Amino acid sequence: MDMKQKNLERPANAEATPLVPPVDIVEDAEGILVTADLPGVAKEDVAVGVEGDTLTIEGVVSLGETASMQPVYAEIGVAQFRRSFVLSRDLDTARIQAQMKDGVLRLRVPKHEQAKPRRIEVRAE
Repeated sequence: MDMKQKNLERPANAEATPLVPPVDIVEDAEGILVTADLPGVAKEDVAVGVEGDTLTIEGVVSLGETASMQPVYAEIGVAQFRRSFVLSRDLDTARIQAQMKDGVLRLRVPKHEQAKPRRIEVRAE
C-alpha cells in the first residue's frame, strides 16, 4: 500500500475521544493524593478544575510537527486525556496543590479541618 495515497488527516468536524489516564488515589488522615499518568503532556498543557464536587483532569499532547513536515503515517497525532471524579464533601477543594513531573501529575487534596481525625482528651475529675 502506498502511504501517500492514504488520507491521514482527521475530518475537521470529527472529535477525538479522550484517552482515560490511569490513576491511583491514596487516602491518609490529611486528605487524598491523586496520581495520574499523562505521558507526553507538558505542564502547560494540563488543566485541573473543580466544578461543584467534580474534579476534572485534562491534558493534550501533540507530536510537535513543524509546518515543513508531512506525516507519512500517523496513528497518534494529537492525544487528549480526560478523567473526572466526584469528591467527598470532606475535602477542601480550595486548597488543592498540583505538581507535574516526567508525565506524572500529582494532586494533593486536603481534608477540611473538621473532617480530619482528632483525639479527644479524657480528663480525670
